[in-house]
Amino acid sequence: MEQAGQFRTIRAEDVAVMGITEILRHIPHIYRSYRRLVAEIKRNKPDVAVLIDFPDVNFRLAKHLHRAGVPVLWFVSPQLWAWKRSRLRWVQQRVSKMFVIFPFEQEFYRNRGVDATFTGHPLADLPLPAITRDEYAAQNGLDSAKQWVALLPGSRWKEVRANLPAMVEAAQHYPPEIEFLLPVAATLQRSEFAAFLNSLRTPLDQTRFTLVHNARAALHHARASVVASGTATVQAALIGNPFLVVYRVSDLTFRVAKRLIRYPAEIPAPPDQYGNLPIAMPNLIAGKRIVPEILQNQFTAANIQKILNPLLEDSRARLAQIADLASLQRAMKPAIGTTAIAQLRDAVLEALGARP
Repeated sequence: MEQAGQFRTIRAEDVAVMGITEILRHIPHIYRSYRRLVAEIKRNKPDVAVLIDFPDVNFRLAKHLHRAGVPVLWFVSPQLWAWKRSRLRWVQQRVSKMFVIFPFEQEFYRNRGVDATFTGHPLADLPLPAITRDEYAAQNGLDSAKQWVALLPGSRWKEVRANLPAMVEAAQHYPPEIEFLLPVAATLQRSEFAAFLNSLRTPLDQTRFTLVHNARAALHHARASVVASGTATVQAALIGNPFLVVYRVSDLTFRVAKRLIRYPAEIPAPPDQYGNLPIAMPNLIAGKRIVPEILQNQFTAANIQKILNPLLEDSRARLAQIADLASLQRAMKPAIGTTAIAQLRDAVLEALGARP
């Protein structure tokens, strides 16, 4: 964006801090940076503003932009349909147009008086990985004759520590004919990830785990996958190979979330036998459970095996999920001849052209 002529008042990477103590230590710097950004908006009034996701900051920026009479386009909606629905009034008051990346979000906003457009999901614009199975095997030291299972425990250390142990325990019960691929997210140190993985293994464990970089290629070439809830589930759904979704948080967090999350009528999402609403985005988009979810206390090695095994075979469950994922992929794509980003670009140009 800088190469295209953008002047950056604040560099996002300078205020990107994770962890409670780290945030507390950096609060003065973060607040000063925010005030600089607001001052720049007031000093050099923009002709149009594009806000992307990041609701805790962008709702506040939208207030200043709206007061200054600046059209506000918001790309990637905050998940107000799941919780914090009271913030909807801020969208109604401060946002000129909302560009959403999940199909049900357009109906959700329009039913509540917000000008919203479904653009398709940016990940749906990407072609399938071009690398062949043999090339991928050679690149990562894999045996292309064996079945591969991809394990995606998350992109943050807290998620990895919570999700990877059960994945590894389940993998250790499979024969040597199956190899396990572990894509390492860019947010994690590969050496630290490898050390944590080794700490979970028994001295006699002969399971083949291979750390890889390209998650999309791993999902593409794996027979099936185990994926932690998050954006990776959207990637897996768009790739189209069967997978199951897992997630674990603290018991307190889980109990609080279970009480707070309520879906609107636009998302037909009945609870499971344990009273848990679906959390995997593919299930919310489809309006039914097309991929299995194992959450919290049900997230065990034994349950992973129980659900994964049929997906590795030419079973009815495998074929049904492949068909459901194909339908979801069609629903996630933008209109023919355009992309999500192109639609946002056109809206910016329209807003600029509408000025006197």
